Amino acid sequence: MIITELTIIGGVDKDRVAEPVSEITVKNGEIISIVGPTGSGKSTFIADIEQLAQNDTPSGRRVLINRAAPDPDMRRDPRRKCIAQLSQNMHFLADMAVGEFLRMHAKSRGRSSDTLDHIVERTIGLANRLTGEPICEDEPLTILSGGQSRALMTADIAVISDSPIVLIDEIENAGIRKQEALKLLAGEGKIVVVVTHDPVLALMAKRRIVMKNGGVVGIIETTRKERGLCKSLVRMDNWMIALRETIRQGELVEGVRHFEPEHVGRVELKRTGAVFA
Repeated sequence: MIITELTIIGGVDKDRVAEPVSEITVKNGEIISIVGPTGSGKSTFIADIEQLAQNDTPSGRRVLINRAAPDPDMRRDPRRKCIAQLSQNMHFLADMAVGEFLRMHAKSRGRSSDTLDHIVERTIGLANRLTGEPICEDEPLTILSGGQSRALMTADIAVISDSPIVLIDEIENAGIRKQEALKLLAGEGKIVVVVTHDPVLALMAKRRIVMKNGGVVGIIETTRKERGLCKSLVRMDNWMIALRETIRQGELVEGVRHFEPEHVGRVELKRTGAVFA
C-alpha cells in the first residue's frame, strides 16, 4: 500500500474539552514538529498515531491513512505496520553483530540476498554520518551507546524499513546529528513527525503543532523570517557540535574561535580548520 498522507482527526484534551484544531494532514516527504511544555500531551499525540487510534484512546482522536480508516489488520499485524518510531531511549538486547542484525532485518523485508552486502554497507555508512562514534559491521549490538543505537536505527528506517511514517520523540537528546537525521528521513519520502523542544528542529519543519493540556491548540506555518532564523541557528548548532567533539576527544578548546551571533555567516574552528558557512 502506497501511503501519501496521514490525517489526525481531533479529539479532546485532559479536561475533555474538544480540541480547537479539528483536522491535521501531513503528506509524504513532509516534516511536522510537535511543540509544547512538558506534560502538554506531545508523547500521547504520537502514541495515538502509532496505534492508528480510532476513537479508542483517552484522547478520542482518529487517525486516517490516505483519508480512510486503516484496515484492522494494519493495526494488529506487525508485518503490516506502516509506522516506525524512534523513542527517547533505545538500546539493543539481541546478542548479534551489527551486520548480522541488518542482514536479518533486510531479509525479513524481502530484500534479495545479492543486495544484502550493499544494504549493510549503505546503512552503516549513513549511521556513521549521524554519530560521532563510528559503528563497525562486526561490532556487537549490545555495546553500542545510546547515540550509536539511535543513529543505526535512523539509518535502518531510511534504508531497510518500508514504514512510510516515522515518529521521533526528542531526537535532540539522542547524541546524533539531528538535522541530518531529519533531512535523511524526509529525503526518503517518509512522513516525519517529531516531538521536540529544540528550536532548530521545530523551525526545520514546515509546520509545528502546538500542544497544551493534552490537546492541540494551534498549528503554526513556519514563516520566511523563521526559516532565515533557522539557518542562523543551524550555524550556531554546528559550532556547538564541533566544540562538543573537541571536548569529547579530550583536547583543549583554547584555540576555538568565539561564536559571534552577529557574524553567523561564517563560523570557524581553528584547531581543525573546519568551516561552517
